[in-house]
Amino acid sequence: MKYHFFLLFVLFSVFGFSQKSKIDLKNIEKSLKNPDSPYNYEKLIFKYKGYPKSLDSIEAQYLYYGRNFRDDKVSTIDDNFKSLANVFKESNFEECIRQGKILYDKDPTNLDILLILLRAYDSQKDGNNFMHHLSQFRSLTDGIKNSGDGASEKTAYLVNSVGDEYILLNILNIGKDYTRGSKVAKDGMFDIWDKDGRKLYIKILYLDL
Repeated sequence: MKYHFFLLFVLFSVFGFSQKSKIDLKNIEKSLKNPDSPYNYEKLIFKYKGYPKSLDSIEAQYLYYGRNFRDDKVSTIDDNFKSLANVFKESNFEECIRQGKILYDKDPTNLDILLILLRAYDSQKDGNNFMHHLSQFRSLTDGIKNSGDGASEKTAYLVNSVGDEYILLNILNIGKDYTRGSKVAKDGMFDIWDKDGRKLYIKILYLDL
């Protein structure tokens, strides 16, 4: 979708490089549900909503990948998301904000919803809300970038969805001159992006299968 691309000039200028961390999905699921864990969902989402800049890269990864274990996710095939996408296409940004805030409250770490809200707040020149959600978006996508280096299957970047994969590709400046191959993997699918022998590995997680 076109709204995946409008923030790239911002993202390229702010992304840094942090230490890569191995994603342990079982531990993420367990910790998010444990009220005594420092990575308990309620504790992390409180920081994420209140002051996203205070999240470290590990906390951001727990929130991003922990989304796989929540029952209240908003999917791009849901009618309420389709409605949001339609008003976005019509450039009805006031309605985008109204609908987007409802879906954000339900699924606050959804990158698609964040991008639509960012575009809507930008159009309304609402700098406070724009910068707040941009900090959230940066935290989550930085967590994706630190999930691997993309150099092999073992060190592939991990994403929750195809939509998130394309967000990552644009952040990494991987364009149309790459060809894609796919390979079935445990709990997911590898997409292998190739350009003149240079390969980039991204694993899309399908934990429900």
